Amino acid sequence: MEAPRALVAEAAPYPFSFDPASTALVLIDMQRDFLEPGGFGASLGNDVAELRRTIAPLRRVLAACRAAGMTVVHTREGHLPDLSDCPPSKLLRGSPSLRIGDPGPKGRILIRGEEGHDIIEELYPVAGEPVVDKPGKGAFHATEFGDLLAARGVRSLVVTGVTTEVCVHTTVREANDRGYECLVLSDCVGSYFPEFQRAGLEMIRAQGGIFGWTAESVAFLDALAGAAPVPGDPPEAARRPAS
Repeated sequence: MEAPRALVAEAAPYPFSFDPASTALVLIDMQRDFLEPGGFGASLGNDVAELRRTIAPLRRVLAACRAAGMTVVHTREGHLPDLSDCPPSKLLRGSPSLRIGDPGPKGRILIRGEEGHDIIEELYPVAGEPVVDKPGKGAFHATEFGDLLAARGVRSLVVTGVTTEVCVHTTVREANDRGYECLVLSDCVGSYFPEFQRAGLEMIRAQGGIFGWTAESVAFLDALAGAAPVPGDPPEAARRPAS
């Protein structure tokens, strides 16, 4: 039996230790309706550029995790076509003409199988990568996510996706209650609202890491690759954000 690999990524509030063999990369709701121009998110007046900035760093993280043989899990928020899994408390939110199940720019809004419900091409799952369809904000609620992680011996999560203050936060909080250690990659999660992005990340790492850790993706990539640049990455100076 292979001994655990103790890797350490620089993070806040303190370094994050993980073993790639028992760590999963989770990509939350990187769906066309949320990230693409002309999708549901844009139709509500949101600037999708605030979410699309996550795509480039997340592509590098995804490639590195695949190369390392790590577990990779994608999630999609959406409902059955008959809306039988959508409670009234969720169904009746929002504009009466832009509610779940209504016709949207890319098919019925948040309905499984519609064009807008699917994952963006840049981060599309490959064969063998599970896709968890979830009816709620969190990845654990009414899904097989927990069983999937347990079957693979996963104990730590590297969390990415959208939006920071809603589905990312809910999943991290659920995971924390279930005993998972979570590292949230701050440049690989996004919100339509910059103030929510800042507050959401601060809440995760507050009080000694009450829900988990946060780090820039380059810190995680350096730990995973032994501080060597990931193939296809720009030089170190170009990768690191200006202080």
